[in-house]
Amino acid sequence: MNDCIDKRLEKLINELQDEVLDRIARRILEQGGEARLSRDWVRRCGDDFNLTPVELALRCLPVAACYALTPVSHFNVGAVAIGQSGTFYFGANQEFSGDAIQQTVHAEQSAVGHAWLAGEPALTDMVVNYTPCGHCRQFMNELNSAERLQIHLPHSRNNSLRSYLPDAFGPKDLNISRVLFDPQPNSFGFTHADPLVQAAADAAGQAYAPYSQALSGVALQVGERIITGRYAENAAFNPSFLPLQCALNYRRLSGLSDLPVSRIIMAERQGGLSHRSITEQLANRYLGLEIEYFAL
Repeated sequence: MNDCIDKRLEKLINELQDEVLDRIARRILEQGGEARLSRDWVRRCGDDFNLTPVELALRCLPVAACYALTPVSHFNVGAVAIGQSGTFYFGANQEFSGDAIQQTVHAEQSAVGHAWLAGEPALTDMVVNYTPCGHCRQFMNELNSAERLQIHLPHSRNNSLRSYLPDAFGPKDLNISRVLFDPQPNSFGFTHADPLVQAAADAAGQAYAPYSQALSGVALQVGERIITGRYAENAAFNPSFLPLQCALNYRRLSGLSDLPVSRIIMAERQGGLSHRSITEQLANRYLGLEIEYFAL
């Protein structure tokens, strides 16, 4: 894990001297830095320390914040999205120095993207160490569980998303019924012999873009692994989550940040807009790579 995530976790263990935190951090280290906790592990750990899932997730926040990448703000935010399955998906804010601030990934967005790519069907709770900003409140309003989603902070628990975003504008106002985390019926009939190209096209097929119809996906060659990301649009447009950020976020939370990215494929069906130029910019500045672009 680059950016010394493993060293951050070891430092956390040594400084805080907390038995619960020690158990959580060591579990993540045992998993090679994969920043999620299975339902069964959560249940066992909760039973051992007499903690509810939300109480345990709150104890996970310092560990989640170890994944923050903050060369600009130096302000680390950690989040835990609790899936319908009971799995914990960690998230953290990520900034890319030398590039526009609009490329930033927010912690709640990071945790949501982590769960989405992992195949979680819905989220029940979002646990975060600082009050969600307006960007994140609007982003979470796109979820298929937005009406039921509970927000928990160290100083305030069991708050509905609606209490943070009253009189919200969202997909229902634009007659969108199939929302984020719902299966997306996109098909291109695209096949390619290169597995990385096919992975990018498949990712684009699972993208969520009901407003622009600009479906895009990215595939990264990370060592021998293929990591994908896909576009997640928002009714308010600006909180939308771009596919390269989605992929880089998943790479980081999968404990693969130490492995270099050797190729980037972008597959896109352009609608009312295109993500090609902004993706090229981040790929070049952050990874020093040119993207290979395929129109669908």
